[in-house]
Amino acid sequence: MLTHMEPDPDRFLNILFEEIVSMKIAKIAVFLMITPLIFAQGERTFKVSITNLTKSQIFSPPLVVSHNDDIQVFALGQPAPAALATLAEDGDTSALSADLLSNENVLMTATAGGPVMPGTTVTVEITAGGEDRLISVLGMLVTTNDAFFAVRGLKIPAAGNLYKAGPGQETYALALAYDAGTENNNEDCGFIPGPPCGNPGVRDTADAEGYVYIHPGIQGIGDVGPNYDWRNPVALIRIEAM
Repeated sequence: MLTHMEPDPDRFLNILFEEIVSMKIAKIAVFLMITPLIFAQGERTFKVSITNLTKSQIFSPPLVVSHNDDIQVFALGQPAPAALATLAEDGDTSALSADLLSNENVLMTATAGGPVMPGTTVTVEITAGGEDRLISVLGMLVTTNDAFFAVRGLKIPAAGNLYKAGPGQETYALALAYDAGTENNNEDCGFIPGPPCGNPGVRDTADAEGYVYIHPGIQGIGDVGPNYDWRNPVALIRIEAM
């Protein structure tokens, strides 16, 4: 004798719920597996061009950094790190590059092969993309005590929301001149590495400001002539996907 059994709606709903949960877990697992690959595939080479917009200031070989948004190379109104002071006072990028590369939030650093004369451009190639979608650029204005130009955290040119740039895509920024606040702006050739002075590695820290701020330019209080003065901005930064 056959017995007719009424369908159990609660059991049916439980089975359906378990199937949905299983499918969602599987999708999440796949997403977690492929996400790092997506970001890694988003990395590519970028050409960073730095143009000197001043009349007479030479730039030291600029440092280019690719990084994520969990780090800033420096902060306005805060003391400059010692490695940044070395760049701002003598144009030496080695200490700052080493410090940045020791930070897990930095992907790569690269330094230009030579100085940037007024009205000229140098290019540096660097890898960026994925999570490391920001680029910072720094260099010294060499006929000063401790002036440097910088752009901080400029986003790479990107298509879509995964920061995957295509060849030829570009982005631009204008760089201001900053004072590292680590040396007195005495404009005395005895403490200035660039022409016409030629004295690197000599510091006058008395009355240094102690924090990074917008540089006021040459004030005409020492040996540096008015032709070395500038008005912000001082550099054009162009980033192009290769």
